Amino acid sequence: MSASTALLTDRYELTMLDAALRDGTASRHCVFELFARRLPGGRRFGVVGGTGRLLGLLRDFRFGDDELRYLRDADVVSPEAVAYLESYRFQGSIAGYREGELYFPGSPILTVEGSFADAVILETVALSVMNHDSAVATAAARMSIAAGDRPLAEMGSRRAGESSAVAAARMAYIAGFGATSNLEAGRRWGIPTMGTAAHSWTLLHDSEEDAFRAQVEALGPETTLLVDTYDIARGVETAIAVAGTGLGGVRIDSGDLPAVAATVRAQLDALGATGTRITVTSDLDEYAIAALAASPVDAYGVGTSVVTGSGHPTAGMVYKLVARQDAAGGWVSVAKTAEGKGSQGGRKSAFRSLDAGVATQELVEIADGFEQLAQPGDHPDARPLQVPLVVDGEPVSDHEGAAGVESARKHHLRVREELPIRALALSRSDPAIPTVYLDA
Repeated sequence: MSASTALLTDRYELTMLDAALRDGTASRHCVFELFARRLPGGRRFGVVGGTGRLLGLLRDFRFGDDELRYLRDADVVSPEAVAYLESYRFQGSIAGYREGELYFPGSPILTVEGSFADAVILETVALSVMNHDSAVATAAARMSIAAGDRPLAEMGSRRAGESSAVAAARMAYIAGFGATSNLEAGRRWGIPTMGTAAHSWTLLHDSEEDAFRAQVEALGPETTLLVDTYDIARGVETAIAVAGTGLGGVRIDSGDLPAVAATVRAQLDALGATGTRITVTSDLDEYAIAALAASPVDAYGVGTSVVTGSGHPTAGMVYKLVARQDAAGGWVSVAKTAEGKGSQGGRKSAFRSLDAGVATQELVEIADGFEQLAQPGDHPDARPLQVPLVVDGEPVSDHEGAAGVESARKHHLRVREELPIRALALSRSDPAIPTVYLDA
């Protein structure tokens, strides 16, 4: 099977390229921008996700024999376009927000520069990755904030497509989760993995006691026993009888979690298992986690809500042409003006204004022409947000692989500290800081 990612695209991108080759506009230098017009669900900030994955996919964005044969056989584009695509390789440059960075409406998350032919066919793969991963990252960050110092584990693989599950585990870790149940995510991205037993383990055995005893013998007394297959109180009693007061933890996956957690904590303490931790699962989201803040819970396991963006499975990002050469070689800013779907033309620089380390606004400066981008020294009280991601067609490897994941996680946790207090609330509201456009 081909490893090419070139057909992870929509047909109209190739038909536009075909027409541009015919009319001579394919070589015009262009700037495309990936951004979000708004934050979904009245959220107060977004988290950039998918950058490292996208760079890896761009390395394989080549049209091999299988892809070219399909395009010919399906009559997708002309023979001339197929011939052009034989040697296609993105030769342009991409700058953008680091993975794990926060973003707001209008933030120029990715700026893709190159010929029209170079850049137009990257639209779908870029949006596929960034929309999914940023949605998961934003949901995960909200859950991480709600959890505070209590650890979170991602365990939603069975609620997503197999590839999406691995991507979601990656983003949950970058945005503050401590581990995943997904072994492929652990292998591919170096994320810590966790997991012990499901209800089927208890149901397999002739008694709950037999199941607990076998698990403790296999995994040691520091394991976590799932105590709600039958009666929770009896399960807790059996767990301590089998493992002793040094049992590592119990997991609860059902019931009124605040009430059940309080009862289980009291029972564990009465049995002398004061150090046994309580992990809760059961369809948690950021709101349920926040509601458990005062409960004696030690850790959370989150599944469906994190891998589906907690009700908002896409970040709603778009990829638009914002500047191009004209027929005479001059530089022209362009923008869509349709009501509700307008964009801001021009090549841009982005900075985050800070007051005593707290973010106050997103500054987006629009260049006058092509070469007049603002520099960090132009905004001494702001942090520059864009970094090189692809230079002359070559992805910057620092953002890829397990090392890129760790870097993105550290960056996210660091920049999250810049958020004003109002950004941490879970209720619907305007973005935590305004986006301000400046002309260079």
